[in-house]
Amino acid sequence: MSDDTSPAAVRRKRLYWHSRRGMWELDLLLIPFLEQRFDQLSDEDKLAYEQLIEGEDQDLFVWLMHREWPEEASQRRIVQMIVEHAETTDNSAYRTL
Repeated sequence: MSDDTSPAAVRRKRLYWHSRRGMWELDLLLIPFLEQRFDQLSDEDKLAYEQLIEGEDQDLFVWLMHREWPEEASQRRIVQMIVEHAETTDNSAYRTL
């Protein structure tokens, strides 16, 4: 992490630490997505991501493992984006998280 104190950098650092869940499976999905895709998201999708990571680990796990989908459309959309990213990207570098 850099020493940048701009509002965007502070937001990104906060999101990074909130994306580290303590469940390895969630970390492997959320951290690469945040680092590789977040900056290109629309403002609505960025907000949906922020709202998503405010949720409970159990809910995130169920959604990100394809067992259920969130009821809210914006949450369903960001979960689908995260899952798609994980399925189409080599994230082997993150296995040491």
